[in-house]
Amino acid sequence: MTAATITIQVNGESQTVNVGTTIANLLENLGHNPRYLAVEQNRCLVRRAEHAQCILQANDIIEIVTLVGGG
Repeated sequence: MTAATITIQVNGESQTVNVGTTIANLLENLGHNPRYLAVEQNRCLVRRAEHAQCILQANDIIEIVTLVGGG
């Protein structure tokens, strides 16, 4: 039996994830280190401390922005 899935948008691209996937799971599956990212869910910034509790919903719009240092 396969897991139920939902469709979300990640940086403008449609992506299918399992029901119950959190932002932390998504970042891990995409190979991103959350330490160097900012994540928005439906135009609201999600604090890093909340990534593991923030469960994705169908049609969520996720924006992942890489933080860049410089001077």
